[in-house]
Amino acid sequence: MIDIASQLKAIHREVSRLPATSGETVSVRLRREYPAPVEDVWDAVTDPDRLKRWFLPVSGDLRAGGSFQLEGNAGGDILTCEPPRLLKVTFGGPTSLVELRLTADGDDTVLELEHTVPIEIAGSGAGALYVGPGWDGAVMALALFVAGQTVDDPVATANSAQGQEFSRRSVHAWADVVGASGTAGPDEIAAATEVSLAQFAPDLGPDGQP
Repeated sequence: MIDIASQLKAIHREVSRLPATSGETVSVRLRREYPAPVEDVWDAVTDPDRLKRWFLPVSGDLRAGGSFQLEGNAGGDILTCEPPRLLKVTFGGPTSLVELRLTADGDDTVLELEHTVPIEIAGSGAGALYVGPGWDGAVMALALFVAGQTVDDPVATANSAQGQEFSRRSVHAWADVVGASGTAGPDEIAAATEVSLAQFAPDLGPDGQP
């Protein structure tokens, strides 16, 4: 069983609207610490044989300048790959960027993930609700994996009743962060929350019951 409350609390979340040369962007940022060396965490997020055991199978020309495709999910181009510290890719489209930064903290590793998209795509900071809960699930699954807790099918685990309850609470955590950030209005947050719950916890009602 997953301690959902502890897993959610272990993730630091931020949402902001930032200027960029191509126009304003919405930035979704997560940070979590892992009790594992930075080289091991890097290997877990970049080695295809390990990645599929906690996230998704990946294929492609997996090097800087190459491209990748996650099975049943997004693909993109690998813009930067500097082991074991920095990975930057496009994710589902050329203007959707994901940057993964790893920093050693003694024997532990701090992982920071930032996903930025143009304001035209996100609409407002409430757009964080369309990606944040999914990244929450990923960084939680990685934590369990590096701790030695493996599962037979990561996708089935995410779609299980407990996985959906984690996602349901994650959606509300992101809604609170967006509200506190001032990057979206109440109506925008409410509408995005409804869509996000239908996406990440489709079998649960508002109270968490099937």
